[in-house]
Amino acid sequence: MTASPRPQRAAAVVHDHFSMPGGGERTALALRTTLDADLWTGFVHGAPARALLGRELDHLRTVAPRLPVPLVRTLLLSYLMPRVPLADYRLAVLSGNSAACALLGERPGRSVIYCHSPPRYLFDQRDLLRRRVPATLRPLADALLRDFEQRYRSAIDRSDLILANSETVRARVQRYLHRDAQVVHPPVDTAAFRWLAAGDYFVSAARIAPLKRVEAIVRAFLRLPQQPLVVLSGGPDERRLRALAAGAANIRFTGWVSDAERSELIGRCRATIYVPVDEDFGLSPVESMAAGKPVIGVQEGGLCETVQHARTGLLLPPDFRRDDLCEAVGAMDAQRSRDMRDACERRAGDFSEARFRQRFADVCLPASCRRPARSNAVGGTPADRLAASAIVPGTLQ
Repeated sequence: MTASPRPQRAAAVVHDHFSMPGGGERTALALRTTLDADLWTGFVHGAPARALLGRELDHLRTVAPRLPVPLVRTLLLSYLMPRVPLADYRLAVLSGNSAACALLGERPGRSVIYCHSPPRYLFDQRDLLRRRVPATLRPLADALLRDFEQRYRSAIDRSDLILANSETVRARVQRYLHRDAQVVHPPVDTAAFRWLAAGDYFVSAARIAPLKRVEAIVRAFLRLPQQPLVVLSGGPDERRLRALAAGAANIRFTGWVSDAERSELIGRCRATIYVPVDEDFGLSPVESMAAGKPVIGVQEGGLCETVQHARTGLLLPPDFRRDDLCEAVGAMDAQRSRDMRDACERRAGDFSEARFRQRFADVCLPASCRRPARSNAVGGTPADRLAASAIVPGTLQ
């Protein structure tokens, strides 16, 4: 006697893990809300991540305890993610790199990978990671990377559709994974940010990690003692940069702050500074513009898709020097910041949550499954309508 198939629920969103209130985490929550989906993750750690999740903690499903150092954690999660019962869902959206490996287990009716970026430690930043590992441990690190790369590529091959969060990430998907992707910019809660005052300080909101180049910002402000800087984030290099700036009265570190305090600090600053290496997308610049505040950024990666040079900020060359950053800070006086306010607010609207939901539907839903403004011809939740495309594999590509 053949066992009857398990009944399927509409949708699941699977995210790597919640350890900080970053852009990937916020996007995963927006996907869950957009699809009214179950939310799965590896684990949750830390008060900032728990504060971001809020009531979602009551319904969140995890597959692992808190795991150790990043590289080992990534590999272990790739083995644990197949515990997610994807066969229970008509649609699964996988947000992140370890999360994609859930596809190595059960298969949902349809799978969509929302790619924040192919793992940079496997591709363009592999040498950087190796240099940060003690020489005696590099053979082990190489073995872990090879193992994870094999599993990640296998998961990518099993996916029905890949969404990229920017044209930059789409190009990486094509180059490294030999798949095409559709660009759906991540959602920004633009309504949470507004212009509050013409402050005199600058803000850095990027995670304090090597590729975000927060150190370059701190070193520039050590040369600018009359210009205040607030670093309102945390990360693996936070302790070292706090020591670097010790005694500098113009530089303040807050650590991770609440969403309300973040909005307040951005809404009262003069401008934000965001200069990562070839950033995937970058939510911080859009949040800044939503508050009417210009961005001092870098002309590469996702910032080329968000910040408009001389209209909503100033873009430095990719190989900028410390003097270039100091000059840009000096050029962003109070009047120039105010003059850019209207253009910043208009530009931020292009990346709102409403725009995200519309673009997600345009890319993922066949025309026959889209709900007209005054009709409910195709009923059910957004996930029901999206899952309807799973009847014919590959129809969304």
